[in-house]
Amino acid sequence: MYAIVEIAGQQFKIQKGRSIYTHRLEGDVDAALASDKVKILLVDNEGSISIGAPTVAGATVSAKIVEHLKGEKVIVFKKKRRKGYKKKNGHRQYLTKVLIEDITL
Repeated sequence: MYAIVEIAGQQFKIQKGRSIYTHRLEGDVDAALASDKVKILLVDNEGSISIGAPTVAGATVSAKIVEHLKGEKVIVFKKKRRKGYKKKNGHRQYLTKVLIEDITL
């Protein structure tokens, strides 16, 4: 069984027992993810597919926040040739690791 959900403006394919990394969510570690923050768009239950319009009625996802962390460093380098212009910046995205505990239809 898998589902397509929208969390914090991003869409993910989730399965029971797997973890996903999303943009930073509010909430403490080991807290349950609020059900109003998760929109279930599609559920596949051993071949029977339920598509939401816009969400699947009656379907729920129980998930918990495992940890808050920062992603890999991304280097942003800008240069204009022959002008002496160089600018180097770095960025690390704030992420939240979410564990999917159960999907019910």
